[in-house]
Amino acid sequence: MQAIIVTGGKQYNVSEGDTLFIEKLPVEAGDSVVFDQVLAIVDGENTKFGTPVVEGAKVDAKVVKNGKGKKIRIFKYTPKKGYRKRQGHRQPYTKVEIGKISF
Repeated sequence: MQAIIVTGGKQYNVSEGDTLFIEKLPVEAGDSVVFDQVLAIVDGENTKFGTPVVEGAKVDAKVVKNGKGKKIRIFKYTPKKGYRKRQGHRQPYTKVEIGKISF
């Protein structure tokens, strides 16, 4: 069984037992989270598409951990003017493990 969910402004194709890195959620590690914005569910021959979401469908997940991604470096400069600016960024994420898909 697969489902397409929306979280953090992005769409994810998930199935039971998958592990995802999604945009940071305000929950602690070990807690459970429910995604109720399900756009489609595929279960063999049964396929349900929502307009825009499938009514009564939800995906249960467990939060494994919260963390930060690898650092990316931003370097801006203007030649011949002496302008140099160095900056780094680490995007926060939440690692979740998909449990049950129900509709």
